[in-house]
Amino acid sequence: MSLGLYISVPFCRTKCSYCNFASDVFSKSAYEQYVARVIEDIARSHETPSELGCTLEEPVDSIYLGGGTPSILAGTQLQRIFNAVREQFAVASDAEITVECAPGTLTTALIETLQQCGVNRVSLGVQSFVDQEAQAVGRLHKRATVIEEVARLRAAGIDNLNVDLIAGLPHQTAESWTFSLAETVALGAPHASVYMLEVDEDSRLGRELIAGGTRYHAHFVPDDEATADFYLQACETLNAAGVEQYEISNFARAGAESRHNLKYWTRQPYMGFGVDAHSMLRVPGWVTSAAKGGRNQTLEAVRVATPDSLDAYMNGAANTVTVVTARAAMEESFFLGLRLNRGVDLERLRREFTADAIATFEPAIQECEREELLEREGATVRLTGRGRLLSNEVFAKFLGETTAEEVKVGTGHVNPR
Repeated sequence: MSLGLYISVPFCRTKCSYCNFASDVFSKSAYEQYVARVIEDIARSHETPSELGCTLEEPVDSIYLGGGTPSILAGTQLQRIFNAVREQFAVASDAEITVECAPGTLTTALIETLQQCGVNRVSLGVQSFVDQEAQAVGRLHKRATVIEEVARLRAAGIDNLNVDLIAGLPHQTAESWTFSLAETVALGAPHASVYMLEVDEDSRLGRELIAGGTRYHAHFVPDDEATADFYLQACETLNAAGVEQYEISNFARAGAESRHNLKYWTRQPYMGFGVDAHSMLRVPGWVTSAAKGGRNQTLEAVRVATPDSLDAYMNGAANTVTVVTARAAMEESFFLGLRLNRGVDLERLRREFTADAIATFEPAIQECEREELLEREGATVRLTGRGRLLSNEVFAKFLGETTAEEVKVGTGHVNPR
């Protein structure tokens, strides 16, 4: 089993109104300090697994720079990050190496830097091919910018591209969404991600929608039914074009599925560096440890989360570690695996966790079948079309009162909480 690496770059040229990520606008002076800190963490990358008794699988077969907007870093800063990774990890010759880029940042010099760093996949935050919609949420590019930069990437030999779209943006209509989908197909990108607009307190647009206000064009946001229709239309259009859905929000031509993101959904190991980055490390052979309440529990993996604010991260705040018990691992196998169109192989889970343990999820499976949220084919269960629209409700049925022990991990020590 190979390792994935995620490196967070929490800087943007402007903060999009819909964004609920740990990213923001900072002065360029902050970039250099942050890059230096991330490189320090990469240099110490083998310490945390050792402290936690976890294995660190190698080689690395996927690297993903996300954000934020990694493409606003200077070329020399990107090169230093990749050099640090290669100094600490054995990177496979065929590794998938992705950088998220905002249209409008892909200068000739940046594309040359990406080539020098071995980047072979670029994810473009397009969100909409309709200029009015993009500008309404704070995007700085136009449709023509995307088309021009995609041509330059391809000329440089980088043609493994992803296009991000959001269904439910302000001013979006059935006609404008059809146009964005048509442009995505015409662009010929082998991968597309389609997200429905999230409405929560973590974004300015979300807060305004909840409050019933009109700032950030909130009163022009389509209703939930229209947004769901847009999503279903995307599934139909992209599938018909050969960019087939393989996960709730992700579509790809054969062989172009995101290797890195598949690690998340199939519970393969990965390490994260930078602000609000996450790691999942496996415990070799599983171990039994005394958990809360004096009960013994089998520990299957450990999840690590870095601080979710730039100040906390730069000031050395401790990481949070969640111990994943065998029961929690089974739950994760369902609610992550069900995101994939291929679904969950119950026979594989029975071999991994025992048949009796997996049988405890049978009532939840049957309930979802009765509600037409899940379908079963042999030993495989998968979401129905309706289930994908109501996926959070499905996943909740597979979550029990698991016992998770959280600890804070500082430098060189582990302190139970």
